[in-house]
Amino acid sequence: MTGPANRPSNRPVRIGPRAAAALVLVTLIGIAAFGWPLLADRQSGLAHSQDAPWLFAVLLPLLVAIVVATIADNGMDAKAVAMLGVLAAVGAALRPLGAGTAGLEPMFFLMVLAGRVLGPGFGFVLGSVTMFASALLTGGVGPWMPFQMLTMGWFSLGAGLLPGPERIRGRAELLMLAAYGCAGAFAYGAVMNLQGWTIIPGMSDGISFHAGEPLAANLARFVAYYLATSLGWDLGRAALTVVLTLTLGGTLLRALRRATRKAAFDAPVSFDSGGADVRKPAADGYASGH
Repeated sequence: MTGPANRPSNRPVRIGPRAAAALVLVTLIGIAAFGWPLLADRQSGLAHSQDAPWLFAVLLPLLVAIVVATIADNGMDAKAVAMLGVLAAVGAALRPLGAGTAGLEPMFFLMVLAGRVLGPGFGFVLGSVTMFASALLTGGVGPWMPFQMLTMGWFSLGAGLLPGPERIRGRAELLMLAAYGCAGAFAYGAVMNLQGWTIIPGMSDGISFHAGEPLAANLARFVAYYLATSLGWDLGRAALTVVLTLTLGGTLLRALRRATRKAAFDAPVSFDSGGADVRKPAADGYASGH
C-alpha cells in the first residue's frame, strides 16, 4: 500500500492551513507593531522600547506554533527542526562577518536560499530565529530585536513564496532569487528604518516624524529620511546578496535540497505487509532530473 503520491523533492515545503493561519496572525501583529505610531495622536507616546517586550512575548509562541503546524501539516519529524537549528546557527555566525561594514551582510544570501528550499512557514521561523541568535551572539539585544526578527522572517518567507522550481529552474531560478534578494534587502532596510524613525529626535523638519499629522505627509518625510540616511547602506547589502546568489547559489541550493531529502522532508509514505508506517527519502537521482 502506498501513501500520497510523490512530488518533486526540490519543491519548497508546502504550507498547510494551520501554518498559514499562524503566519497571517503574526504578520497582522507585526504590521500593527510597525505602523501604529503613524496613526497615533501626539499624546500617545511613541517609544517602541515600551512595546518591544510585548511584541517579543507574542512572537515566540507564534514561532513555535508555526513550526508545530508546519510539521503537523507535512508529517515531518525532529530532523526538520534540527535542520532549522543548523541553518539558524550558520546564519547567526555569518552576520558578524559583515555587520557594520557598508551594509555587507552575507546572512541575507543564506536566508534567500534557505527560504526557497524550506518553504514560507519554515522560512519565516528560520529568519526570525537566526536574527534572535545573531543578536545574542553580537550583543545586539535591544528594543529593535523583535522588529528585526519579524522583518527577517518576512524576508525569508517571501523567498519560499516565489514560483516553484518545477516552473523556474537553473540559471533562471538563480536570477529570480538574486532579484528577490536585491529587492528584499532594500525592503528590509526600509521597514527597519520605520521602527526607529518615529523615535529619533532632533532631525530637520523635512525628514522628521511629526506625531498626529496626516499619514501621507509623514510617509513623504519617511521616504526623504530613508533616501538621506540609509539608501547607501542597503545598496551594499543588496549588491552582496546578488553577487553571492549568482556565484554560489547553485551549489548551495543543491546542498540544501540534498539535506532536506536526507531529512525526509519530502518522503512519501508507504506501508509494509505488517502495517508499519515506513518513510523512504527520495533518491538523489530522482531529484536531479527536476
